[in-house]
Amino acid sequence: MNISMYQATLPVFIRTLSNLGAILEKAMAFAATKKIEPTVLANYRLAPDMLPLARQIQIATDTAKGCAARLAGVEAPKYEDNEQTLPELKERLQKTITYLKSFTPEQIDGSEEKTIELKFPQKTFTFQGLPYVTGFAIPNFYFHVTTTYAILRQCGVDIGKTDFLGQM
Repeated sequence: MNISMYQATLPVFIRTLSNLGAILEKAMAFAATKKIEPTVLANYRLAPDMLPLARQIQIATDTAKGCAARLAGVEAPKYEDNEQTLPELKERLQKTITYLKSFTPEQIDGSEEKTIELKFPQKTFTFQGLPYVTGFAIPNFYFHVTTTYAILRQCGVDIGKTDFLGQM
């Protein structure tokens, strides 16, 4: 059995972002119960030199929507990256999920050898589609989702592995 590029990416991103949305719901309930200001958790970070929770979610959503767009050969929507509260971040997750659901397998499948260029201020990376997905997009996506989970766990939000993995 083979797995397609679509199957390897879009359902994975959609499921994980949906699970992250449920985790943010728990974080919002936690913040309300503890009377924590709306921006505190969004600005929390694990270490002084790490990005805060809001930026972790922004990068995770950018990675998912960027991956889908690059594989499909379309321009990804640009988000303002101005979310400051958990409800705003949850809204961003939902917006990204809606965008990801707009793709069809036919738009993504067959992109295994497609040239993908990622331009960063210091360097440009060039990949073929499959190595881009397996060596960059998915690992980067999970790094930021996992860091978001770890930040909320560190803050005391009652979440566990089953929240991260979601319903099986």
